[in-house]
Amino acid sequence: MSGITYVRGDATAPQGKGVKVIAHVCNDLGGWGKGFVLALSRRWPEPEAAYRRWHRERAGNDFGLGAVQFVQVGMYLWVANMVGQRGMRRGSKGVPVRYEAIDAALGAVAVRAGELGASVHMPRIGCGLAGGTWARVEPLIERRLISVGLPVTVYDHD
Repeated sequence: MSGITYVRGDATAPQGKGVKVIAHVCNDLGGWGKGFVLALSRRWPEPEAAYRRWHRERAGNDFGLGAVQFVQVGMYLWVANMVGQRGMRRGSKGVPVRYEAIDAALGAVAVRAGELGASVHMPRIGCGLAGGTWARVEPLIERRLISVGLPVTVYDHD
């Protein structure tokens, strides 16, 4: 049995009290314009602006698969831009999702959420446009977040 709480709702409006981190997957090309990121941008401009700047200035920072950028969007609310997909299109090399990058990024989210005393909230990361399967992603969340005692809520949008 998973320690993840599953709810119907909007991951950009996380439930509960206290500090929260909304985690989601981004691509490694600097593209932001489809899927869950649109919901984030409708609510806050900062995560997109920070991600685009992070990508643009990548020669001098850690931008790349497995990296995470934390953007504060409220007094008790952060967005974790996790680079977990190679490119944006399915093709001869398969789907864009990179499970090892999501795993590494979740490790960084675990550290930051622990420092903040935060719960972690997310859609089914890596399973939309990135083409991943929840059967592969869920164990990563359990190993990286649940096993260290972090509360995790996964939102299935209506």
